Amino acid sequence: MRMMKQILSVAVLAFASFGAAASPAAPKEGAEYKALPTPQPTDTGKKVEVIEFFAYWCPHCHTFDPILSAWVKKQGDNIVFKRVHVPYNERVAPQQKLYYTLESLGLADQFQPKVLAALHGGGQGFTSDEEVFAWVANNGVDKQKFIDTYRSFGVAGKVRRSAALMDSYKVEYWPLIVVDGRWQASPSLTGEANKNLNTEAAQQQATTQVLDFLVAKAKAEKK
Repeated sequence: MRMMKQILSVAVLAFASFGAAASPAAPKEGAEYKALPTPQPTDTGKKVEVIEFFAYWCPHCHTFDPILSAWVKKQGDNIVFKRVHVPYNERVAPQQKLYYTLESLGLADQFQPKVLAALHGGGQGFTSDEEVFAWVANNGVDKQKFIDTYRSFGVAGKVRRSAALMDSYKVEYWPLIVVDGRWQASPSLTGEANKNLNTEAAQQQATTQVLDFLVAKAKAEKK
């Protein structure tokens, strides 16, 4: 119990030290973060599972990505980071399949910034299979291997599972982060709880402090 209190105290101080732009106290449940009504199982052992629900086409996911990626890198072995590309409509369905194909090929992290840059200012729409195939081929991916994977049962299963995960984790908007299968955090929640964070960048950066707190809380409870 003493170790748990010490870890949480460090997380509280880290959040408070963010300065005047952030809450002066620890993140509060129901404000900076929310507890899931039904905790979801994790399979990450002593490491803390962190899941981002996102979409390639989402402009807020695009601007949050470098901030979140830097945070994930800083966490190192503390966490196991996963992404779930949410379904939306048929027009952008190829983007979801693009993500899960890259994930199946072990290329998702490598291509994350490239896909986002292509969509947000790079002239790509990724609204058809053929556009996706041409783009990946131009970016050094084996086209036939990609197509075979894109059309595989495995990718189709991941697409179906994403909808089920959204229901299980009560995902209604994105980007949304779930920590340890129990708590939701997001720039939207951070901004609502801290009205003085009047830019999206400030809300996104402050959200990493909330994530620090939740990861520390989860690790303490795993002791």
